Amino acid sequence: MSSVAATLDGADGRPAGTRRSAALDTPLMLLTACIVLLGLVMVTSASIDIAAQNGDPFGYLERQLLQVLIGVGCAAVCFCIPTGRLDKLSLPLLLLAGLLLVLVLVPGLGHVVNGSRRWLRFVGANFQVSEAARVLTLIYIASYAVRREEALRAGFGGIARPIALLVLMGALLLAEPDFGAACVLVLTGFGVLFIAGARLRWVLFMLLALAGGMALLVLFSSYRLRRLMAFLDPWADPFNRGFQLTQSLIAIGRGAWFGVGLGASVQKLFYLPEAHTDFLFAVLAEELGLVGVAVTLGLFLALAWRAFAIARRAYEAGLKFGSHLAAGFGLWLGVQAFINIGVNMGVLPTKGLTLPLMSYGRSSLVVTLAWIGIVLRVNYETSYSSRARRAGRA
Repeated sequence: MSSVAATLDGADGRPAGTRRSAALDTPLMLLTACIVLLGLVMVTSASIDIAAQNGDPFGYLERQLLQVLIGVGCAAVCFCIPTGRLDKLSLPLLLLAGLLLVLVLVPGLGHVVNGSRRWLRFVGANFQVSEAARVLTLIYIASYAVRREEALRAGFGGIARPIALLVLMGALLLAEPDFGAACVLVLTGFGVLFIAGARLRWVLFMLLALAGGMALLVLFSSYRLRRLMAFLDPWADPFNRGFQLTQSLIAIGRGAWFGVGLGASVQKLFYLPEAHTDFLFAVLAEELGLVGVAVTLGLFLALAWRAFAIARRAYEAGLKFGSHLAAGFGLWLGVQAFINIGVNMGVLPTKGLTLPLMSYGRSSLVVTLAWIGIVLRVNYETSYSSRARRAGRA
């Protein structure tokens, strides 16, 4: 490993003296492009009637395209940052995440939408801070897992500190309130710690303890309890508490095998709330049917699988921090997509989470593409590290 480290001593993490182009992962980029393009099509279809009321039928498409371009730019910037630098800056990045989550709770700074204070306003646009804060927190978790690997594997003491951090960040997210984002952060953080070597019994114990705590939060919160009851029996109050879920189920049921046709959804016509954001999957199921749903699920599974493949290669090359970053992305993508689709299908209680890379959610799209830039960077460094190892053996 010392020879590898010596070879990768350039300021950009490249083998010293090399002039080769970046080793970009083509499958990862193609899968990302397919999901983004499918998302653009479905956002246009789901929003065109609502946007037409404002005089611009393609208004949401134009804004989503702009965010794609911004996200690609952020991905390019993240790709240029060596993972070693992210590792060194993990603590300042964590402090920045905490600062963002505190600032959004300050009256006058945090922007309130639909009763939730989740947004800060920058240059005339709202930015959902939980999206960036979760990534910054997971970068620190990945760094901690490398620095304290022995303690993490040894017992409860090693896992207690990152769990306390996840609980603190989750509490700040719940204060907004953003129950869905808190769940995704905690589950992904636990997954990264387990992959890094934390013992399964302690991970399960802490997961059960946190699940119990979240259950108490639901029981003692009238707002969340109403959502839970609507989830358990949406047809008991289909025009009030169960309205979102019943309309989503109707849309999915109408799709049958091949759907009613692109653009022909009825539920998006002011029946299904948030059709272009949280419930985009229901519109997709209605218009493209089970075949379209299967293709969408396959794309998400393939993207997550590719991230895990990059994580495995990075670990084998000795780049543990990069490996945990790539695995964290794969876990996050899978968890959030599962929750969003589960909500749309009535398998999980309603939560305000977007479908990654597809839903109309400007902050989510930009941050996800930026994280993909980090995963591409991990693959880039892994490729050069592997070449350096082979050169050293030769």
